[in-house]
Order: sequence, then structure tokens, then C-alpha cells
Amino acid sequence: MAQDGSENSYEHALQDLERVGKGSAIANEIFGLVGRSLFFAEFSREDISVMAGYMEVFRAAPGEAIIRENDGGDFMLLIVEGAVDIFKRGLRDEQQHMTSVGPGMTLGEMSMIDGEPRFATCIATERTVFAVLHRDNMAKIILDHPSLGSKILVKLVSMLSARLRQTSSRLLQFMERGVV
Repeated sequence: MAQDGSENSYEHALQDLERVGKGSAIANEIFGLVGRSLFFAEFSREDISVMAGYMEVFRAAPGEAIIRENDGGDFMLLIVEGAVDIFKRGLRDEQQHMTSVGPGMTLGEMSMIDGEPRFATCIATERTVFAVLHRDNMAKIILDHPSLGSKILVKLVSMLSARLRQTSSRLLQFMERGVV
């Protein structure tokens, strides 16, 4: 339960998934993702070890939803092993496949930062292990380890900025073709 007595949204969102343990138990696996993950490109083994101590690890079976579009969100996650498909509802309420992601990829950063509802649905396509960083734990990292907290925030802002630029570029291409 959160301090105000309400259930954390990540507790509710992940309640049907298997809780594996603390992130510190898989810090070495997370460090092994450094070469495959843009998020961890400038993180040292010590940075990852500290951050992993603030994370919880879950497992999802194939077909299980990890994140559901329009649900509340106050956490992001890191895919440690497995694969996830990302779907967005279209104008006619049909699920449209946007992309697939695997180990080293992060999901849910926008909602962790702004608290807005989830943008898309993320479904495990195979047995998937992922580490969760809750907004409250991100705040603790910032207070307990300001240098690491700053590094994480700069990385998140950079990633979100790159995604916005990419999306803006794609939108411009559609507009130039008269699609929009």
C-alpha cells in the first residue's frame, strides 16, 4: 500500500504477474545488457548495481499483458529477457501492432514521468523477465544518489526527445504525402 493508503498502480497493474524478487538479484544480467541498450550506454557497473537495488523483478508468460493502454502508470520497466509486442488501439478500436522489443529495451517511461495513462498495450510474446522502477523509487534514487539520479533523468529526457523527433519526422512525411 502507498503511504496515503491507496494501492500503488504498479501493484495493481502487475498483480497477475509472477513476482520474482529484487532487482539486486539480477544486477549482473542487467549489466550484461549494456551493449544492447541505449538506456545504459553510459552507466557503470556500480550505477547499475545501485539502480537495480531500487527495482523489482517480474516474469510474464507468453500472451500476458505487462502494460495496458489507458491504465494509470507510475513505473517504467526494463526487459531483461524475452520479447514484447506493443499495440495501440486504432480509430475503429482495433489493436494495431506498433513494434516489438526485446532485452535492453525500456517501456513506460512517459507514464512514469508524467503520471498520464499508458499510451499502448505491451504483451509478452515469450517468457519475459523484466525489472520495474517505480516513480517513488526513482525519487529515492535522486535523494540517495543524486549523481545517478541525474544520469537517469538525463537519459530519460534524451530518449523521449529522440522519440519525439522521430515521431515528428514521420508525421511530416505523412503530411507531405497528403496522408494526414
